Amino acid sequence: MTNEQPPVLVTGGAGFIASHIIAALIDHGHRVRTTARSLDREPQVREQLARLGADPGDRLELFAADLLDDAGWAAAVEGTDYVVHVASPVMPGHVENEDDVIVPAREGTLRVLRAAQGAGVKRVVLTSAFHAIGFGWGRTDHTFTDEDWSPLDGPGMDAYGRSKVLAERAAWSFARESGMELVALNPVAVLGPVVSSSVTGGNAIVRRILSGQLDSYPNLWIPIVDVRDVAVAHVLAMTTADAAGQRFIVGSGDGLKLEEIGAILRAHLGDRASHVTTKTTPSAAIRAAAESNPALRGLADDVDIVKRIDASKIRRVLGWQSRPLDETVVDAAVSMLDLGVVPPAAH
Repeated sequence: MTNEQPPVLVTGGAGFIASHIIAALIDHGHRVRTTARSLDREPQVREQLARLGADPGDRLELFAADLLDDAGWAAAVEGTDYVVHVASPVMPGHVENEDDVIVPAREGTLRVLRAAQGAGVKRVVLTSAFHAIGFGWGRTDHTFTDEDWSPLDGPGMDAYGRSKVLAERAAWSFARESGMELVALNPVAVLGPVVSSSVTGGNAIVRRILSGQLDSYPNLWIPIVDVRDVAVAHVLAMTTADAAGQRFIVGSGDGLKLEEIGAILRAHLGDRASHVTTKTTPSAAIRAAAESNPALRGLADDVDIVKRIDASKIRRVLGWQSRPLDETVVDAAVSMLDLGVVPPAAH
């Protein structure tokens, strides 16, 4: 007989954040189940974990399950105490049909929650996003907390942001009606060591700066958190009794200006950052250009704004800590260079 704890289900195991969560769970001694749309993804999932120094062996099991289909979910959650729901449709950006993002996010979340309820799962941890809290507000000096929600039709809200709001609201409604324990985590822009050639979100900004694609910095602030700290936050949210029924902003402060990210890269990477610019673009010039170029209006609305967040709750309730942001930026950049995602500048 064994006293080993039941496995934890992490949905969307081939993803960037999910890979780091799985690695953290393995490091904390958990057995892990994860899902992908096809079992053919297992070599990729294991290769990505190996890049993070994790070798789960038989402590990891993959199940085929799709957010758009009931098939596979009952088997994936059977015998688990905890579900960490990370899987989500595409990242921010333009889509032809918003329902292609919103429907899988909302209905997929409910599908996972129903399966978890049917299996008697103790708690679900939902990976939401700061998009569900601090977007669509326009120009404001408001300090965002976990009590805020992004307005669905606010300025700058895209399909991804709406999908995060609607999916999380649906999850809370389900939890209230069913009595299920739910915790939601709302990380700001997530940066850190990449696990594949797919570079999204905050890491895509670092890659643009590192490659020289961004040849001048607008005066933009990016609230940032390290993916490794996000992973630990999920473990803490799963195991901390007082986290039940709470949502938490996961962030390391007010973030960095794009120009500061460039300066960190130049200071730490030497010749490997030789394409990183030092130029800046005056905000007045961006606003003037936006008058005749609609594509620049979103940028013009965002320059000179510091998105202030209050992440004290996660530190107080979960005992969560975050690492220095320069470490996050440098480790993200080095991982991209080492994977060949960004051509080395010296070449």
